[in-house]
Amino acid sequence: MTSDYKRFALTRAGQAIVVVFLAYVLTFLVITVLPGDAITNALRDPQRGLSDEDIQRIVAFYGLDQPVIIQLALSLGRFLTGELGFSFQSNLPVTQLVGDALPSTLTLAASALLIAIVFAVAIAYGAQYLPHKWAAIVRSIPSFFLSVPNFVIGLVLIELFAFRLHSFTTTDPNSAVATLFAAVTLAIPVSAPLAEVLIASLDHESRQDYAVVARSRGLSEATLFARHLVKPSALPSVAMVALIVGELLGGSVITETIFGRDGIGTVVQNAVTSEDQPVLQAVVSLSAVIFVAVNLVADLASPLLDPRVKLNEKVGA
Repeated sequence: MTSDYKRFALTRAGQAIVVVFLAYVLTFLVITVLPGDAITNALRDPQRGLSDEDIQRIVAFYGLDQPVIIQLALSLGRFLTGELGFSFQSNLPVTQLVGDALPSTLTLAASALLIAIVFAVAIAYGAQYLPHKWAAIVRSIPSFFLSVPNFVIGLVLIELFAFRLHSFTTTDPNSAVATLFAAVTLAIPVSAPLAEVLIASLDHESRQDYAVVARSRGLSEATLFARHLVKPSALPSVAMVALIVGELLGGSVITETIFGRDGIGTVVQNAVTSEDQPVLQAVVSLSAVIFVAVNLVADLASPLLDPRVKLNEKVGA
């Protein structure tokens, strides 16, 4: 590991920390200044059965009687130590609510990512090696995928495979088959930009001198694709995969609602409905951490995968 790469890695890690910090501060300020004093209303809701002593203890814990800057400092300090507070709606620890819902969402997002990669590779391969007429049709598939809303895809799959073909039941949304169709729903729009990048990369690499020489030596297109074109064509896709993580996280909320899955989407929906500030703050902040972490890994992996990447230029970018 060279000194240039170490300097590059430290710079990128520092930038990632700054981004997470700014995301947390912005989220906190937006939620805190929302009109209607949602926190006081939630605490004094008679259905919660909180006594004046309970309310005072919660106010002191969150520093609600302090200036906003003090509340921010207390909130940020708790976040750094993994203490996310308590839900105003359920009175349960936010870490418990998020921890119970996160595995389902991560399973859905990871499955969708794998399926999206398979879709993208299949589309890119077909666009490159099918006969011209069919290749032109295949090249239009990403645009079609992007034009269909996520919830429409989910409703169509439920109608076809759950109600007509009885491949799965909506009463068991966490079954393996139901999870598969939910992942396909999420993967279809996500695979579109990834396929477009792969198609453009394959078009470029297939015209390079080494590809021409390989063909002149009698190498088959399938062998050329597997041995020589996949790796350089996949390098731009690493950055694209990191970028679509945000779409995976956002799309998971809609997909979970459509398929009736209990995940982060349900937690967010309940928190928004009840204006549950600690839960909203925790979910948005953790989403920012996941997004930034994945992008950091992709950024650090690029120079290792492609020696043509100039570290000095990336650090200065």
